[in-house]
Amino acid sequence: MHHRLSSQQLLAEALGTALLLAIVIGSGIMAERLAGGNVALALLANTAATVGGLYVLIEVFGPISGAHFNPAVSLVMAWRRELPWPSLAPFIAAQLLGALLGAWAAHAMFELPLLQTSAKLRAGPAQWLAEGIATAGLLLVILRAPAGRASSLVAAYIGAAYWFTASTSFANPAAVFGRMFSDSFAGIAPASAPGFVLAELLGAGLGLALHHALLPRALTSTHTP
Repeated sequence: MHHRLSSQQLLAEALGTALLLAIVIGSGIMAERLAGGNVALALLANTAATVGGLYVLIEVFGPISGAHFNPAVSLVMAWRRELPWPSLAPFIAAQLLGALLGAWAAHAMFELPLLQTSAKLRAGPAQWLAEGIATAGLLLVILRAPAGRASSLVAAYIGAAYWFTASTSFANPAAVFGRMFSDSFAGIAPASAPGFVLAELLGAGLGLALHHALLPRALTSTHTP
């Protein structure tokens, strides 16, 4: 993606991120309503919907914008010169706008107040470590996925990370942003958001570093940063 930024790319990032947040939040609301108080069952349903939805969204929007839906991913791609630096801020703006619209769409579908703020606190070193690990793993999967396999591998990894991380693997600053505005199963309190975002950005950097550490020595001197 070395060419000029197009409106189609921004629309793909905004729409894809909106649909991703609608899937995550909407399936969380549905799962909580149907699970009868069984939180494990609710998380399982939330996970299944996210895995399926994420796979489809990457397949559909990947050819247009790269299907980042995630400022941490866009930042790494800009660092690697796969996304032009001038395109980074518009990409992130589109993702954040999409995340907010996705949260509102989920609320509208379930007849909930559109404007909400989450009261669900998610904080502490264990949660931050979980987000760092989740995001490092995500970037490692994205950067090392064989051609044509990223959609299935990313979706599978996120599904696993919902369960093996203490934070249920947001791994995405745009997801944190959107989920701040939903006082639902998938929400995160605004006070908890900065810690999550910082951990995710550090995790993305770690994922990039691990990718370079795994490159054959002959490539490390010529590979883009």
